[in-house]
Amino acid sequence: METLSATDRVQGYLQVARAPFLALPVTLILLGSAAAVVAGGFDPVAAILAFVGLLSLHVSINARNEYRDYQSGVDHETDPTPFSGGSKTLPEGELEPVAAKRLATVTAGIGAVIGGYFIVEVGLLLVPITIVGAISVLFYTSHLTRYGLGELFAGLGLGGLPVLGTGLVQVGSITPEMLVASVPATLLTFNLLLLNEFPDVAADRRGDRQNLIHRLGRSAAGWIYVAAGLGVPLAIVAGWAGGVFPAWGLLGILPSLLLARPARWAITEPDTDLPVGAQRDNVLWILATNAVLALGLIVPSFV
Repeated sequence: METLSATDRVQGYLQVARAPFLALPVTLILLGSAAAVVAGGFDPVAAILAFVGLLSLHVSINARNEYRDYQSGVDHETDPTPFSGGSKTLPEGELEPVAAKRLATVTAGIGAVIGGYFIVEVGLLLVPITIVGAISVLFYTSHLTRYGLGELFAGLGLGGLPVLGTGLVQVGSITPEMLVASVPATLLTFNLLLLNEFPDVAADRRGDRQNLIHRLGRSAAGWIYVAAGLGVPLAIVAGWAGGVFPAWGLLGILPSLLLARPARWAITEPDTDLPVGAQRDNVLWILATNAVLALGLIVPSFV
């Protein structure tokens, strides 16, 4: 590998961190903070620290995944899209594999330090959330994806648990608002990963992964995607009907209109190539739902 310039190295780090995908932690922190507002508390310092911690863990997952996929050969087999297939940074020599591994380790350490600080400040209630988060970061590629648990732990570790944890570190307890808000967040990230696995099925199989698609088949996995997708607006409506969410929270169901194209493909054509447009709508649906639901939760505080 040729000696990389500082600019090339920074670009390589951003690519293995999958920088364009780091909008997800932003929306999760917004949703957790909005739930804290509804519960009667908001701590901007704690929210910022939670964001730094979650962002670090997300970078660690992405960089570790890139490193392990390079080591296993998966990255040599995938046909990348704007939303799946890896960045190809390591196979193409744009960054040394050890640098990606180092980035994953350092960012995991930052997340661990912030998590430890919050445990001291908030108490043992945060421990289970921290443990599951650590498992999601450290063992996602090496173990969880090999036992059909990758999608579930992604949904928890980069979905529902960050929403719970963000609210918890601001309010000091887990409230109904946080619990209900964590449900759509979990389903959204679950679906983010599930749909993006379709283009990489063959490469993942050669890399000894056992995703839900491998275990259940493409058609069944497509129906699971649709069921989880429909669960998002249903969870939001249930939150309102149960008196947990204000009526403004129903705004969070509007982005589910974006589910139409990927859901149609998942039901009718799961054995064909996944259109990039369906992947794009999937990502926009996920980010928009977290953000719009957060907005709907805080609107009553200002009107």
